[in-house]
Amino acid sequence: MNFDAYARTGVDLVNARLDGLDDLRSIFPDDNAWMRDEVVERDLAVFRRAQKRLRDVFEYGTSGRDAEAVAELNSLLEAFPVQPRISGHDSSDWHMHVTSRGASVSSEFLAGAVWGLSVWLCEYGSARFGVCADDRCGNVYLDTSSNCCRRFCSERCATRSHVAAHRARKRAAVPTQTDPLTPVS
Repeated sequence: MNFDAYARTGVDLVNARLDGLDDLRSIFPDDNAWMRDEVVERDLAVFRRAQKRLRDVFEYGTSGRDAEAVAELNSLLEAFPVQPRISGHDSSDWHMHVTSRGASVSSEFLAGAVWGLSVWLCEYGSARFGVCADDRCGNVYLDTSSNCCRRFCSERCATRSHVAAHRARKRAAVPTQTDPLTPVS
């Protein structure tokens, strides 16, 4: 099983817009197209609650509150238990599912996401859960840098933030000019 891929589904969920079923359907990758077809309104409410709880996990990890991140993931593991099973359509297509046959879309997707993030935390620590440092963004990410130094969810946010900081420093360094119509005494 590719636990990193499962962890990334957790990131995708936290960063997703969930205003309606169409938004929810957009988070399912092509290899989970069946989820797009089977998701129902009831799943949307479950995904919204899980989205908030998973965001809390990232915020706990970012702020060094490991015990709280672990407690929340353990609670989510209880809510969305992993019940692995082998599935496939022929002898060359065997693969693992994380829930029992007939599980709801929310149970299947969230069990995988929570399991992946839990394995990620055990493998790399909660400090590798990040919230973008760009105040205009707020997306979460998994820090895969070699020295745990990532601060932004993307190059775009890093560049935008650095350019804004550079411009602010430049403005602060320029002396204010007086109004040319004001007489100088």
